[in-house]
Amino acid sequence: MLRVITLLVMLLFVACSGTISRVTKDGTPPPIDASQVVDAVLRPDAILAQGNKSPYTVNGVTYRILASAAGYQEEGLASWYGTKFNGRQTSNGEIFDVYAATAAHKTLPLPSYVRVTHLDNGRSMIVRVNDRGPFHSDRIIDLSYGAAVKLGYADQGTARVRVEIIELAGVDDRRNNDGSAYRNLQLGAFSDLASAQRLAEQVSAIVSAGVYISPTDTSGGRLYRLRAGPFESEKHLRQNQHALRSAGFPPGQPLP
Repeated sequence: MLRVITLLVMLLFVACSGTISRVTKDGTPPPIDASQVVDAVLRPDAILAQGNKSPYTVNGVTYRILASAAGYQEEGLASWYGTKFNGRQTSNGEIFDVYAATAAHKTLPLPSYVRVTHLDNGRSMIVRVNDRGPFHSDRIIDLSYGAAVKLGYADQGTARVRVEIIELAGVDDRRNNDGSAYRNLQLGAFSDLASAQRLAEQVSAIVSAGVYISPTDTSGGRLYRLRAGPFESEKHLRQNQHALRSAGFPPGQPLP
């Protein structure tokens, strides 16, 4: 009887071990609600040398970084990556977070910002491209697990998407040094999304740059930060602050 019990325990252990192994290999992080994944915040980052070596070779295939991402748009298959890479450095030296709105691309300059649209359900979001991959011939972009949840294909593993570059004013190939000028304005932070949207509609007719809402979760709850930018220069930013004052709005807080 003791021998039978021992055998059953061993079989149960092996079965459990196999399950754990499959979960680890799969790399699926703990679930997250799609509402908790927010768009990447647009900012005019410098395109530095790290992560932008061109050409480069992976698995015998040579890739060349695009000299310019202007006008880039492509449709194809998207995949996602998870816990196996969480906490590791991306190709441009940032730390990969499975829940952040980031992505890997084979040839876009790092970092870049793209809008990814799930062609089967219409969901769309902005992600920051800060890594290289996916190195599969049938895939054009690899999103973080969180972004895949947001777009609604995490369970399926892949999805048909459209990838479109977001061109930011004042961003160029600044591989040596990026000036410290302020390039964005924060116009307010609201606990109510509708309030942020109303102000966005009002100031978008005044500001000569993009106006966007950036949600963030704080200890006091979710806030909707209204921002404008990026601006071509600090002078351009100051001109827009003056225009806001003249129209009776607060001038906003400059942000890098």
